[in-house]
Amino acid sequence: MEHKPIDFDKLSDDAFVREADLVRSRRHTAAAPVLPFSSPTLWRLVARRAFPQPHRLAGRITAWNVGEVRAWLRDTRSSDPRRCKTRRR
Repeated sequence: MEHKPIDFDKLSDDAFVREADLVRSRRHTAAAPVLPFSSPTLWRLVARRAFPQPHRLAGRITAWNVGEVRAWLRDTRSSDPRRCKTRRR
């Protein structure tokens, strides 16, 4: 099935987006990613609770709330940019 890129800026804060809509991907190059890092980095940040937790919508469908991602982006841009480093301490 072909992945159709979304326009993140036009989504409501109540919407949900999947991983492919958030990060860079070799398979999905049509749209610019919302987040400036890769899928493994996303999951490292989730594991460290440094990024919003995904929601299990059904079975194997995991997605992030758009409002939570936007809030994280605002907070990250307004605070220390080193906050989203994935290096372990």
